[in-house]
Amino acid sequence: MKLKVAYWVVTGLVSLSASVSAFLYLSEAPAMVLAFEHLGYPAYFRTMLGIGKLLGVVALWAPLPRTLREWAYAGFAIDFVAAVVSHTAMGDPVAQSAAPVLMFVLLIASHQLWHRVSSGASAESVSQARVAGA
Repeated sequence: MKLKVAYWVVTGLVSLSASVSAFLYLSEAPAMVLAFEHLGYPAYFRTMLGIGKLLGVVALWAPLPRTLREWAYAGFAIDFVAAVVSHTAMGDPVAQSAAPVLMFVLLIASHQLWHRVSSGASAESVSQARVAGA
């Protein structure tokens, strides 16, 4: 039970962060527009990334095939690593990379907890079936 709660909390934090940033990207918040210009990215990349983040959040929460969820985790991992690389390449202060690093750590935790919870659920159902059949 504790693993499930931890999974939902950590996944909720990752999803909240991705949803808020997607909203800011898609609503063309002035700070985000300036940040993407500073990093040298075109405006369409911000829109594409915002849509991708929203689709990733849906994939983390919706009852979809495992492969789609794995792709969402991979996409978020690439996004967070790319954010750190982009800020570092532009000579930004290390503090600019703190949020993507934190989100990457939470993402890895969510992924590992998801695997533990989903494998525990299937093992639990098998053991219950054995008890019921005995």
